[in-house]
Amino acid sequence: MVEMRVAGIALDAASRSPIVLLRDPSGRRQVPIWIDQAQAHNILAGLDHERPPRPLSHDLMVSLLEAGGLTLERVIIHTIEENTFRAVLKLRNAADEPQELDARPSDAIALALRTGSGIWMLEEVVADASMPVDAEADAEEEEDFRRFLERTSPAELIRHLRSSGGAEAGPDVDAEPGSGGQEPPGGEEGESGAPDVS
Repeated sequence: MVEMRVAGIALDAASRSPIVLLRDPSGRRQVPIWIDQAQAHNILAGLDHERPPRPLSHDLMVSLLEAGGLTLERVIIHTIEENTFRAVLKLRNAADEPQELDARPSDAIALALRTGSGIWMLEEVVADASMPVDAEADAEEEEDFRRFLERTSPAELIRHLRSSGGAEAGPDVDAEPGSGGQEPPGGEEGESGAPDVS
């Protein structure tokens, strides 16, 4: 397994969809996972260690884990099935017993950032879904996405989610793989991989 770190959020040049970039320790390979704007916001908030006036969904999840006596030890992105990334949360309860929960990678990443837990990926998944790193382009795309968020009000974001068909399922549900110009490989349930390359 490879311990990955979140290198940032980028924007797909064609679809303008956000992508979370996971980078390996060498800094030479990164795995892109296509996500939606709401999930990108949750990941950015975790990266920036923001404390919102009221808890976001993932802040609430962390509080629920703590209230239930559960510790998130690590998250593992373990496979790609049908162009979809799969992840699990590795937990330990108060009796020191291990537990495992299935999760979408974006949710797992957002929780890991808030708890300081490791983000791990099987080497086969890294090998299948990674691309060479272009740090300069990544920084520019992340800045583009931050500017997009600053210009977008919550009402506009909700309208955008509704117009893209995501409102029925709620703001934390991604589009199906291949929708909105997104193509495989790699996504989670609803998080597809890079176009022409969640």
